[in-house]
Parts: sequence; C-alpha cells; structure tokens
Amino acid sequence: MRAILAALAMLCWVGAAQAESIVLASTTSVENSGLLARILPVFTAQTGIDVKVVAQGTGQALATAARGDADLVLVHDPEAEAGFIAAGHGILRREIAWNDFLLVGPKSDPAGIGGSKDAVAALKAVAAARAPFVSRGDNSGTDALEKRLWKLAGIDPAGQDWYRDIGGGMGAALNVAAGLDAVTLTDRGTWLAFANRRNLVELVRGDARLLNRYDVIQINPEKHPSVKVEPARRLAEWLAGPVGQAAIGAYVVAGEQLFHPDADAPHP
Repeated sequence: MRAILAALAMLCWVGAAQAESIVLASTTSVENSGLLARILPVFTAQTGIDVKVVAQGTGQALATAARGDADLVLVHDPEAEAGFIAAGHGILRREIAWNDFLLVGPKSDPAGIGGSKDAVAALKAVAAARAPFVSRGDNSGTDALEKRLWKLAGIDPAGQDWYRDIGGGMGAALNVAAGLDAVTLTDRGTWLAFANRRNLVELVRGDARLLNRYDVIQINPEKHPSVKVEPARRLAEWLAGPVGQAAIGAYVVAGEQLFHPDADAPHP
C-alpha cells in the first residue's frame, strides 16, 4: 500500500500551464491532525487539481459553502450537514472516514472521571467538582457534540466560573486546556498530533456517543452556479475511492492510525 501511495505521490502531471484549483472548506481536525497535508498532494499529483483548504469549524465551513465560497466541504456534524443539504446547498454526501472523540484532562483528574466510558456521567462529575473545562465555542462539529452531551447531562455550563468558552479551534482549545489543567473534548486525530500536552491525558473514551464521522459533500450547482463541479466531484470520488481510502488509512502518528476509512461501510 505504501509503495503504491509513494508511486502516486511521485507522478508528474502534464497539462495546462495554469493548474486547475478548487476550494475545500474543511473542519479544522483533518487539517490540524496533518491528514490533509499528507493526502492532498497525492490527489494533486494524480490529477493536476490543486486544492486550497479553508480550515474552519464545521458550522463556519458550511456557512462558507452556503455563501458560494467553496467548491466542496469536508465536515463532521451530521445534524448540521442534514440542514445544509435540506436548504439546497449540498448534494451527494459521502462518509469517508471515522474516528472518535475523547475527554482529556490533567493527570490529577479532579473530577474523578479517568477510565470512564460514559461521557455524559463524566460531564456531570466535572460540573459537580467544578473542575476547569475548556469549550471550543466555535460552532464546530466538536462544539455541537459537546453542547449535545451537556444537554443530555441536564446541565447548562454557560457562564459558570469553571467553564471557559474560547471561541477557537481544536488546537487552541487543547493549548488552553494544557495551560489551565482543564478538561476538554477533542477529536482523536488532533489529540494524537498535538505535541503540547503537558499534564493532559486521555480520561474518557469508548462511549458510542463519541463516534466521529467525516463526510464530504458536493455543492449544488443549481444553487451555486459558480461552483467548480467537475474537479470537486473528482476530489469527492477520490476521497471515497480506493486510492483516497488507502491514503486516509495509511496516515499514522506515533504508531497509531488517526482515521479509519469507511466509504464502503458508512455508519447509519
């Protein structure tokens, strides 16, 4: 597999002097984790299509596409994606990979949640202990899941002195959590690629509610006539096809696979 990917990465594309390019509005996690920097050059070498990534929280990425400022989106919030498609902005959603979310926090574990597989019970314990918690607060897929988990816990943490809403990306949230010895919700890909952990460790994992699926959605050209339909379609199909899926599955950090390709067996 690695030999095939390496060979593809070395391909030289011969075409027009001006390479075709598209804009991919993407969730920050596939950017912060290093995945896109690893796999998109393979796609470009194979097709000659340059991909310009606009990395934002899922809500912002979908808003960018809804304004007509992207040719394709790669995001991870099924509820927001359904609304985007229902509004007529997106067509042909494909699930291309999954990993999971984690609750991470200081080794001292002031809320006593380490080793738990129940994310909702863990948040109740965090609130009861008034343990510092960092929220992205950026309308991202991660932020949306966190808000759903707090709702399931029957707790509104907004405005509490132990709850820090930073309005930033995943990397920023992890940096703040590391500085404050706080708990935060993170996707596994960004966590594994994150170097500034200090005292942070994994505390809660394995809850089925922490599944993190990644979907690529093509933009509806009837609503957005300026979209570059053909090159965007090629990238979507490449990500869901055998070469793209192999590239996603081959991305490893510290000996651990960050994303699991699943275009052939998407989650319901």
